[in-house]
Amino acid sequence: MSDTRLSFKEMCARFDVTPRTLRYYEYIELLQPEREGRSRWYHPREVARMTLILRGRRFGFSLEEIRQWLLIYEEQGTRPQLEAWIGMADRQLAALHRQQAELEETIADLRKLRDETAASLN
Repeated sequence: MSDTRLSFKEMCARFDVTPRTLRYYEYIELLQPEREGRSRWYHPREVARMTLILRGRRFGFSLEEIRQWLLIYEEQGTRPQLEAWIGMADRQLAALHRQQAELEETIADLRKLRDETAASLN
C-alpha cells in the first residue's frame, strides 16, 4: 500500500466500507479523490476526511451535517470549524441524553410488564 495515496479498493478495505458507500460519499461531495482514467486515488486529505465522516456517523450526525461542517474548514478555516463542532456536539449530546432517558423508561416499562406477566403465571 502506498504511503501517499490509496486505491479505491484499499480505501474500502482500510475503512471497512462497501464500494457503494465510497462512491456515494464521492457523489455527495464528501470525498474528492484524484482520478486517473477510471481509477480513483485517495490522498491523505481524503483519508482524514473519511476518518471524520465515519466518526461523525458514529456520533449520530447526518451526512449533510458532516458535509456542512467539512465545508466550514474549506471556506473559513480551523477556528470557525472547531466552533461549529462545539455547537454540533452540544446539540447531539442533548439529543443522545433524551434518547437515553427514553430508552431507560422503555426498559423499565418492559421489565415491569414482564415481571407482572411472570407473576401471573405463578
